[in-house]
Amino acid sequence: MTTRWLEEPPPAAALRRGPVPARVGNVLVGTASWTERTLLESGAFYPPAVRTAERRLRYYARHFPVVEVDASYYALPQPRTAAAWVERTPPDFVFGVKAFAALTGHPIEPARLDRDLRAALPRRPRLSARELPAPVRDAIWERFRAALEPLRAAGKLGYVLLQMPPWFVPSPASDAVLDDFARRLPDVPAAVEFRAAGWLAEGRRARTLAALRERGLAYVCVDEPQGTRASVPPVAAVTTPALAVVRFHGRRRETWDRPGVATTERFGYLYAPAELAEWVEPIRRLAAEARRVCVLMNNCHRESAVRNAKELAELLLEPGA
Repeated sequence: MTTRWLEEPPPAAALRRGPVPARVGNVLVGTASWTERTLLESGAFYPPAVRTAERRLRYYARHFPVVEVDASYYALPQPRTAAAWVERTPPDFVFGVKAFAALTGHPIEPARLDRDLRAALPRRPRLSARELPAPVRDAIWERFRAALEPLRAAGKLGYVLLQMPPWFVPSPASDAVLDDFARRLPDVPAAVEFRAAGWLAEGRRARTLAALRERGLAYVCVDEPQGTRASVPPVAAVTTPALAVVRFHGRRRETWDRPGVATTERFGYLYAPAELAEWVEPIRRLAAEARRVCVLMNNCHRESAVRNAKELAELLLEPGA
C-alpha cells in the first residue's frame, strides 16, 4: 500500500483555517500533543507569532476540543501547570493525561522525580518500576492525582491514559494491576491501552473486555500496524458507559516493533482519507454506547496528526459517510 507520510505538506493556510468542527456530537477529535518538536519546526500549524506555551495551547484549543498530554509520562506534572491549562482553554475543552511511566510498569529516570523520592532509590540513571519501594510508589500515585486535581475540579480531565508495556500480558498478576488501577482512580476516568496482542486475541478478547467492564475502566481502541508480534487488532468496544477512547498510531509496520527506533520515525505516518474512513462507522457505534468518545491522532510527526484530525472530523460530519 502506498502511504502519504513523505508527501509534500499542504499550505499552512489549509491547516490553520477553521476551525473545522472537531466536536461531532459526543465525539471529540484531537491530537496526542500540541508541542511536539517536529510540529513546531514545520511551521505548518502555528502562525509565526504563536511562540509561547500559553499562546500555542490557546491557539490549539481554537481548533480542537481535546488534547493528550504526553509529558506526564516522563515526569510528574505539577498542579500549577494543570491550573494554567485550565485557564488557557475553553470551558468545554478536555485533556487526556498519560500516566507517569512507573505507574504503568515502565522504567523511569529517578532524576525526574522530586528530591525526597530520589533519596529513597538506588543511585542509578534508570530503574525498573519493580525496583520502587511501595512507599515511593504510593507517593508517586498521590502526587500524580494531586497534579490532576485542577483539571478534575474544572471538569476538564477527559481521561487518564494507562498505556501498558508490551510485557504486560494476561496473567493473575496483571489482573491484580487492573484491580489496583480501579482502586487508585475511583473518581477519575481511566482508560487502558494494551500493547500486547494476546489481550485481544480471539480466544481472550471477551474476557479482557469483561475484566475492564467489571472494574469501570475504559478500553482504548487502537489503529496501529498489523502483522507484528506487538500488533493489537483494531477492535472497537465500549467497556464503560462514560467514555471510549480511540488512538491512531499510524501504520508503519516496518518500524512498529523495531528496537531503538525514534518516536518520530515510529509514528511518522500520514493516513489516507480512505484509511480514516474505515473508522467512521466504528466511531459512530462507540458514540451510540458511550457518553463521550475521545479520538486522538498519535501520528505526531510534523503536521500529520493535525492534518488527519481535521480530515477525520470532516468525514464524521458527512451524513452517510
